[in-house]
Amino acid sequence: MSEPADATQTPLTTTSLPDATGHFGTFGGRFVPETLVAALDELTAEYEKAQADPTFHEELDGLLADFCGRETPLYFAEQWTKKLGGAKIYLKREDLLHTGAHKINNALGQILLAKRLGKKRIIAETGAGQHGVATASVAARFGMECIVYMGEVDMDRQHLNVVRMNLMGAEVCAVTAGQRTLKEAVNEALRDWVTNVRTTHYILGSALGPHPYPMMVRDFHRVIGKEARQQIQEIEGKLPDMLVACVGGGSNAIGLFHPFLEDKDVKMVGVEAGGHGVEKEGDHAARFQGGKLGVLQGTKTWLLADDQGQIELTHSVSAGLDYAAVGPEHAFLQDEGRVDYTFATDDETLDAFKELSSVEGIIPALESSHALAYVKKVAPTMSPDQVIVVNLSGRGDKDVEQAAKYLL
Repeated sequence: MSEPADATQTPLTTTSLPDATGHFGTFGGRFVPETLVAALDELTAEYEKAQADPTFHEELDGLLADFCGRETPLYFAEQWTKKLGGAKIYLKREDLLHTGAHKINNALGQILLAKRLGKKRIIAETGAGQHGVATASVAARFGMECIVYMGEVDMDRQHLNVVRMNLMGAEVCAVTAGQRTLKEAVNEALRDWVTNVRTTHYILGSALGPHPYPMMVRDFHRVIGKEARQQIQEIEGKLPDMLVACVGGGSNAIGLFHPFLEDKDVKMVGVEAGGHGVEKEGDHAARFQGGKLGVLQGTKTWLLADDQGQIELTHSVSAGLDYAAVGPEHAFLQDEGRVDYTFATDDETLDAFKELSSVEGIIPALESSHALAYVKKVAPTMSPDQVIVVNLSGRGDKDVEQAAKYLL
């Protein structure tokens, strides 16, 4: 495994991270087979060139608008606000994007990098299927071969998204190892990349993995927070009092949070998957509830592991949050005390899923419903002049059959 020798760093401001070695404080870095080092160096260099190239941003912004449907609305959930009492609740409507979730922001940015690199074979991992659908969509748009790795359990509970990926020409490969969920899908994608590194670009779907992925995925999703920041000031004439987002790997959350990190009066809350409860290992995927520092799939971060360092089983009603590690920037922000991390159980999540659907006529993704479950608890404790912005990271069409097993 390769890790830069000078991993120790002096503290930097939260918005200037990561450092040159890909570290957010003690978290992050690059722990990969030597086979991938050159590819990651090439990707880092090309990303830096693209960031300085106006034509890259023009193409990306144009596609985000015309292909994806940005900017997304900031919607005042008036009926839900009245029902709960307390703070005003605004939903950042990433669920209205093409393919149904925030994932298209990153997938589109990375496919443009792949084009610049001359890579015509695309691979991805997916849990809830939304990243796989987004990757299949952009691969079809640019005429590239697309392979998506997905755990067998997730393929069953997210069958609709498997069909969508197939319709757009992607090959969905079932992963039957281990728990047959997201962690194993990432493992298979990494094995594929090692084997086919010269011809293949790996569109990693969350703000984790080896450098430059946590930085790059965050940057492609910062559009969420940048839009929300401008929109709430136009609507309310001030910044929000609180931001809330669900956290699996953490891409939607870091995209919302990052443009507000220097605004110390804006409280930020990330909501993990509490599953059946956080008291027993294997019943949840809340890494900040009893987790520990370790290395998983290319990065040093907070994860769920036993005393021997073996990765624990996880559980969540939402496939997209059913993962043993969290993005390294989230680990850093938790360590710094800038963002608070809590959890919502399956029951709380399903209750919020049903309530938003019935009160606002908006069916949210089960992932996003974790954030809604926290809002449901905290909004009534706040005053009516306070404002909450919650990231509705995806829509719940994909989850209706899964939720119906519990609710109907």
